[in-house]
Amino acid sequence: MARIHFLGVGKMGLPMANHLKNAGHELTVGDLSGERLALARGAGLAVAEPDALAQADFVLSSLPNDTALLAVGQQVAQSASAGTVYVDTSTVSLAASAQVADLCSARGVAYLRTTVSGNNKMAEAAALTVMASGPRAAYERAEPLLACWGPQRFYLGEGEQARLMKLVVNLLIAQTSAMLAEGLTLGRKGGLDWQDMWQVLCASAVGSPIVRAKAVQLSQRDFTPTFTVEQMIKDLELIVGAAREVHAPLPQTAATLQLMQAAVAQGLGRLDYAAIIQAVERSAGLSTPDQGRP
Repeated sequence: MARIHFLGVGKMGLPMANHLKNAGHELTVGDLSGERLALARGAGLAVAEPDALAQADFVLSSLPNDTALLAVGQQVAQSASAGTVYVDTSTVSLAASAQVADLCSARGVAYLRTTVSGNNKMAEAAALTVMASGPRAAYERAEPLLACWGPQRFYLGEGEQARLMKLVVNLLIAQTSAMLAEGLTLGRKGGLDWQDMWQVLCASAVGSPIVRAKAVQLSQRDFTPTFTVEQMIKDLELIVGAAREVHAPLPQTAATLQLMQAAVAQGLGRLDYAAIIQAVERSAGLSTPDQGRP
């Protein structure tokens, strides 16, 4: 079994670390938040010793943004032993990830970009979709660990492909919420019943897995977050930035980013990202008597 040090035990990282521990791996964890470390201890996870990075076969991380990735990447490059595999699961920019790749390569650390698709509930259920890129040999070494997180795993190439694929997936998720916002607003404005609309949508050609999953809460107008408006804005800004780098026009995505900003301006930023439905409804003069307010 592998010796693993896991950095970042937030809503996604904690269940992912738990699955590794339950698979029998020798696991330690670290986090800057004392609250998150207390939750990790409560789950039976061992908090890291100072030399954990140097002793680990694998270093894993689940981090909130580019700044955190660059800081942890530098720490891994300085402290991990040559031959260690560094697996990062964060949603970050391709540019920041490439900087970490250079840091790790210079110190003989194999760097595997391993993004995941799914929310914290899916992480708890080991039902994530895993997308990986980086050295093929590192992927083959790490795959038994990645299998702890979900049955669907894809190796996409030697570089930043997994980072870009995650942005493509999240673009489509965000656009689904924008599609629902406009369609449901049109229906309500024209007199259709809210729950009737959800029943028809889920049974229709547009009843994709994400639409059906969202229907569980949204049919009750419950916007309790699995992924907030503010978090989606961060991802949309990464998406727009990546598009700018490769000169890909994304006019609909840019408009969806503006809808997310409108939701924040209306006090909805900490609700589920589907709360842009409320923002569009309000622009149409509709009431929004919803659960899940901040």
